Amino acid sequence: MKIVHIITRLILGGAQENTLITCKELAERGYDVTLITGPAIGPEGELLEQTKNQKYKTIVVDEMIREIHPLKDLISYYKIKKHLEELQPDIVHTHSAKAGILGRLAADKLKTQNPKLKIVHTIHGLAFHPYQKELINKVYVAIEKMAANRTDFFISVADAMTQQALAAGIGRSEQYVTAYSAIEEDNFLTPLPQEQLKEFRRKYFIPEDAVVLITVARLFKLKGHEYIIESAKELSQRFPQAVWLFVGNGNLAEHFKILVRHLGLAQKIKFTGLLPPSQIPLAIQASDILVHCSLREGLARTLPQAMLCGKPVVSFDIDGAKEVVNENTGRLIEPKNIEQLIKACAELIENKQLREKLGAAGQESVKEKFSPKVMVDKIEHIYQKLIQ
Repeated sequence: MKIVHIITRLILGGAQENTLITCKELAERGYDVTLITGPAIGPEGELLEQTKNQKYKTIVVDEMIREIHPLKDLISYYKIKKHLEELQPDIVHTHSAKAGILGRLAADKLKTQNPKLKIVHTIHGLAFHPYQKELINKVYVAIEKMAANRTDFFISVADAMTQQALAAGIGRSEQYVTAYSAIEEDNFLTPLPQEQLKEFRRKYFIPEDAVVLITVARLFKLKGHEYIIESAKELSQRFPQAVWLFVGNGNLAEHFKILVRHLGLAQKIKFTGLLPPSQIPLAIQASDILVHCSLREGLARTLPQAMLCGKPVVSFDIDGAKEVVNENTGRLIEPKNIEQLIKACAELIENKQLREKLGAAGQESVKEKFSPKVMVDKIEHIYQKLIQ
């Protein structure tokens, strides 16, 4: 079976890590896999390096970028179409908004030559959401409906994504299945040496006895760092031992650093900048609580990553968060509700026993659900069913 995956860009992110794991696992199972992607540009960091020395092939389409650009988008479409004509795949599997549209349109054109070709699209997150103008949402929904007419099957990273897509009239319920986004679990489950964890804290001038609330997310709009900073104003007064750690980079990094200094919280809120994926388990294991206040996600990978490390999580109750976070594994709170955020964080900061109890239950609950084998088994089954 020849399989082509298409994604807009290989920056540091959940959709990108998911796609790389899928390509790697499928290639190791003996499938002929090619990955088509745009250049990995942006302040978020890149994963393109990880495609080297793999059993699958990688093709970079230089014109495929995240922003809407009619000329570059047209060139990208024709380049993707040309690559697909040369590759003659059995399955074209697209990811992310831009590649999802261009890739499915190009693959649909190829169906005239190869009627047996099947088109699959993974919904990692939806382009339309409540924090956007209604007109823009209507345009995105119309485009997604058009692309859905050219799609044989959808894979959602959370049940919530399926529900939202169907509510917008995208596809039919029998076309959907949920496959939770895989995580290289051993990296998170394996406890790191205490000295290594202490060294990580020392690097960012975090006391050994501090209670660290970590956030792993791009410093970008709708990721919710401003709510965490707002909560830290009160929590830092009540709990002198509390320290916040922002892991990641983005176009709002400088804005948040200035805000933190202005509020007199520079000793309380630390910024690591970009960390390579290999260091994320270290950062989480060196912390005590994961706080995630994003306003839109398919299902944030940082939630199960923290749970695999045995850490409790506090998350806004958005999209797929409720599929992993509950009263036994952490705290779900109303989006933008600072009062609830303060209450949830305070409860965990002051109660180490509760942190350990929630962390242990969380670890047990996600072990199987997010394993690469479980995800790729499900994807492989879908491919085989479609081809048959």
